[in-house]
Amino acid sequence: MSTQDRAISSQPKKKHAGKKHDEIYAHLFDAILEHRLAPGIKLSEEALGEIFGVSRTIIRRELLQLAHEGVVSMRPNRGAMVANPTIEEARQILQARRIIEKAVTELAAQNATKEQVQQLRQMIQEEKACFDRGETGTAIRLSGEFHLRLAEVAGNKPLIGFQRSLVSQTSLIIAQYERVTVSHCSFDEHTELVDAIAAGDARKASDLMMHHMDHIEAKLHFEDESTSQDLHSIFSYLSPDTAGQ
Repeated sequence: MSTQDRAISSQPKKKHAGKKHDEIYAHLFDAILEHRLAPGIKLSEEALGEIFGVSRTIIRRELLQLAHEGVVSMRPNRGAMVANPTIEEARQILQARRIIEKAVTELAAQNATKEQVQQLRQMIQEEKACFDRGETGTAIRLSGEFHLRLAEVAGNKPLIGFQRSLVSQTSLIIAQYERVTVSHCSFDEHTELVDAIAAGDARKASDLMMHHMDHIEAKLHFEDESTSQDLHSIFSYLSPDTAGQ
């Protein structure tokens, strides 16, 4: 077993969800957020069909959904691959992310309930706990999910869809261009943001979010570089006995 295979196999095991379409999509989406599916990696329908125990038709449907969200590229006669944003595309995505995050944060400050604020605080604690345990991939995913949860708190359904696409595309940009190994989402920044939302201070929350985005972008170095990984290794936590359930 290669060093890479051992590293992936040592990651915490996740409960396999069978072959429901939305659950296959969730595995792929999580793998992108956790940086296990690197920008530019080829997504073989045959290999993924074997991994999840479903037909290539089902896999293609999930890949098309991810392509609609901008995290997978479908190439005629060449198949699918994880999106590999160019420097200009990355800058445009981050610009769009700023616009959406500003709107989301302002609405969240206006609409957040005490229960939702508590849920956001719990997510921050879970993210920190994962980093403390060395579960970096899971922590990165939880950081992205924090921002998705903010969009839900905002209470505007169209914004949720935009945010989901932009968060996953930003994760690809970070995987491709970030050269700093520490967390790109500061726990302190998230906590201060939630404090402002809890206080109903939309202006302060918006300013803190823009500062947060500055912090994320400051760690990016726009030099073309990508990695690749083996699909069977990436989804090795799905045992052969359960893959077709």
